[in-house]
Amino acid sequence: MPLTKIAVLATLDSKSEAATYMCDVLKGLGVEPWLMDLSLKPHGIVGADIGGDALAAKSGSRWTDVGEMERSEAAETMIKGGTEALVAAYDAGEISGAIAVGGANGCTVFCGMMRALPALFPKVMVTPVAATAAVQWYVAESDIAMFPTISDIVMNRITKSVMENACYAVYGMAQASEARQDRAQDAAPLIGVSSFGNLQKCVDRVTERLEGEGFEVMHFHASGPGGKALENLAGKKELAGVIDITTSELCDIINDGVYRTGDDRLTQAGAAGLPQVVVPGAIDHTNWWVGECPERFKGREFYQYNMEILLMRTNAAEMTELGEMVAERLNPAQGPVTVMIPSKGFSQHIIRKTQDLDGNEIGTWLQPETDQCFTDAVKANLTSGEVKEFDLQINDTEFADACVDEFLELMPK
Repeated sequence: MPLTKIAVLATLDSKSEAATYMCDVLKGLGVEPWLMDLSLKPHGIVGADIGGDALAAKSGSRWTDVGEMERSEAAETMIKGGTEALVAAYDAGEISGAIAVGGANGCTVFCGMMRALPALFPKVMVTPVAATAAVQWYVAESDIAMFPTISDIVMNRITKSVMENACYAVYGMAQASEARQDRAQDAAPLIGVSSFGNLQKCVDRVTERLEGEGFEVMHFHASGPGGKALENLAGKKELAGVIDITTSELCDIINDGVYRTGDDRLTQAGAAGLPQVVVPGAIDHTNWWVGECPERFKGREFYQYNMEILLMRTNAAEMTELGEMVAERLNPAQGPVTVMIPSKGFSQHIIRKTQDLDGNEIGTWLQPETDQCFTDAVKANLTSGEVKEFDLQINDTEFADACVDEFLELMPK
């Protein structure tokens, strides 16, 4: 199938030369570029297929007004209008991929737009910030391919070669994406499973069972971006259902830990009407970088998981808050939901002792009375679906099998 256009995202007031060069490379490959100008200030440079005036209007503003805004507000305005235009072009089948070029501000705008496109749709960002730690926030739950320009975006043989490689990449990705469309019709249903290393036995057994039933399985590491990706794919119905074994990111949300996600966690599968089995896996701890635990928590119980991560044992008040949060987020679900609770422990850490920050033993990780606060709260507040308790530990084979059996009951036949 011949490719349609490739969207080229740029700010012509500062990156017109780079945008023109990439458009010419795409034309040389036989693909028509669709140039979008997301400049935050009005200018007189021509060449865009859709310019700042039209994009600002899609956000309910005017380009002249955008030019008077603070940079962050102007960026949000153009992201809103640009996303509407880009997604509309995708929905209409008018584009086969998207490529962008820009610095830090451009990367914020363009990645904000491209994250709204579905997984596997070709998306490429050419930027010097691709070589920084901030790249995780630009990519987030998406699958944007990042091309570092090595230097700032000034036209020379190095940066031009990077831009050329990126154009060839999005062209090849677009060809592969078109070829996949026919194969996707016959694919097995894809099930999302959230995972963590200390829940590996449960995750592996669930995966084995699901694959034996003819499903494909996708694991989402519960480290922030993983939870966001799960919600993103579930909301777009790229998944057929979810066994959410590892909901520990909720702890990092309430305590502002390092693996926190956005507010969508535990909401999008329900909004999409997908069947869900939800487990309080690893909610018995918040994650901190070693040496960076906030002062207010320093009297708590801990376990140093590795050289980088310090785990803080969840207390009774937090367990109650987590149970209420899970119920609140699952109650609007449009599909079937079951919360499965292993009463003998929510992670493998129940075999460990707790410590203070100096490494002195002060208690045990296994705290059934503390964990019961979660169970009581979710049972008291859940109005959508069921709560089922098991006299098992989360990594017991029998518990993993019970989760899959329940999921098969919830799945449409």
